[in-house]
Amino acid sequence: MSDLFLRVLPSVEVEEDAPPADRVIAGAPQFKTWNLEDRDGIYCGIWEATPGHWRISYDEWEFCHILSGHSIITDAEGTEYELKAGDSFILRPGFSGSWKVIETTRKEYVIRT
Repeated sequence: MSDLFLRVLPSVEVEEDAPPADRVIAGAPQFKTWNLEDRDGIYCGIWEATPGHWRISYDEWEFCHILSGHSIITDAEGTEYELKAGDSFILRPGFSGSWKVIETTRKEYVIRT
């Protein structure tokens, strides 16, 4: 396979994780991540989270495309953004708020540090 082409499939080994306990607001969310690329300050792959609610804070740019599920991101001012399959969005450095997974959510992501 060419170094210039990467097929985005969850064919790599899955990493399992959870938000730090001090960030959890409700539930016991669990994460699965398939990191497909990690090069030159760019990270991309597929991420999945089970229901729960936790605080988030971003120091990097992240583009996301929701593949399945239902989540609500709430910014620091209290504005809610409901997310479902087909939705795309960008989180900018400095964004903070919370992520609430209503139904297990899977997204494709690209992060630039």
